[in-house]
Amino acid sequence: MRGLTGSGDEGTVTGTTGGGSAGVGRRLLTGWAASSAALAGLAVFGLFAVSCSTGGTGTRDEGPAGAEPVVRVTPSTTAASTAKPAPRVDAVALLKADPKVSGRVRMDLKACSGDEYPVDTSYGRITGGASADVVVNVMTCGDSVGVGTYVYRPRADGTYENVFTVEQPAVYGTIDRGDLVVTTQVYEKKDSVAYPSGDEVITYHWANGRFTEQDRVRNDFNRAVGAGDGDLPEPTEPPRN
Repeated sequence: MRGLTGSGDEGTVTGTTGGGSAGVGRRLLTGWAASSAALAGLAVFGLFAVSCSTGGTGTRDEGPAGAEPVVRVTPSTTAASTAKPAPRVDAVALLKADPKVSGRVRMDLKACSGDEYPVDTSYGRITGGASADVVVNVMTCGDSVGVGTYVYRPRADGTYENVFTVEQPAVYGTIDRGDLVVTTQVYEKKDSVAYPSGDEVITYHWANGRFTEQDRVRNDFNRAVGAGDGDLPEPTEPPRN
């Protein structure tokens, strides 16, 4: 008797001859079906395993959006300054009550417009005290030329003591790294107010209850500058190659 042949999915199952061939054929078909079901189960299990290994989405994951760690920048905080601001003074009243201020400067100490006086005031510690000293510069209203520089040191009772005075044309005092720096313009004959011949910069340091000169620098200016007679040169074109 010819054997029963079953085919499916590119595979072929062939039965053998012998008694009860129909039963044998059915058993072979049943076994083939069971084997196919088992293979299909293994395939499903394999897909399930691949899905789990790639993130459980059933397809291959390229990586979730925003996989990189988020960097959060916390703004730095600066500690608040503990230094107390220097108390402001009425420089004009201080000058008018100071007997060391000359009568000439007192007469020139007038308001330029309204209640605006030609006075500059600086605050800083230059005499080694616990509170800020006051440097006052008096100028002229018309051309802002300095006529006097004064340093006032605070007392324990809140008043101020004059510890430095210089009165001469074109003088101006500043505070530089704990020292007093006084600059005076140097004028020679035929010099205009706007164009001095040079200047002297003197640095004073506080020691033993007084200011002592520490350094002096003389600067000579170019006399040709400021003549005002010459015109600006005409621009010239660059040479052509």
